Amino acid sequence: MDIKNLARSRATDFSHTINGLLTKRADLFNEAKELRERIAEIKNDIDAIDRALGTFGYTGDLDAAMPRQKRHVVFGKGELFRSCMTVLRGAEGPLTSRQIAQEIVELNGQDARDRKYVNDLVKRVGKCLRQTDGARKGTDGVGNVVWSVQIPT
Repeated sequence: MDIKNLARSRATDFSHTINGLLTKRADLFNEAKELRERIAEIKNDIDAIDRALGTFGYTGDLDAAMPRQKRHVVFGKGELFRSCMTVLRGAEGPLTSRQIAQEIVELNGQDARDRKYVNDLVKRVGKCLRQTDGARKGTDGVGNVVWSVQIPT
C-alpha cells in the first residue's frame, strides 16, 4: 500500500480525539457509578444477613468471623488535598485531622467504623495538609492540632 494514496483526515484539530476521550470518560463514570451501586447492594445484603443471624440467636462477633482484608488508602494525585479543602471550606470552624478524615470517609461512602482505614487516613490528612499552602495549622484549647482554610493575603 502506497502512503501517498491514503485518505487524510479532514479534521485539522483534535475534535475526534476530544470526542473519543469524552465518550470514554462518560463510560468510565457510568461504570464507576454502577460499581458503587453494587457495593451498596452488597452492604445491604450483609446487613440483612447480620439481622437474620441475630434473629436466629447468633451471638458471636461477626467482625471477628470475617476474613481480614488489607485496605489501601488510594487517592489520585491531588485528590486527598482537594477532599481535605472541601471539608475545611464547609466546616464552621477549625477541624482536627481525625474529623477531616471521618468526613472524607463519609463523603466517599466508606465505612467510618473501620478503625485501621480511618487511622491510616488521619495520618495521610495531616501529612497532606502540612505539605501544602492551602490550610492553616493551629491548636485548640486542649493543645490538639486543628486545621482551617488559609485566607490569602
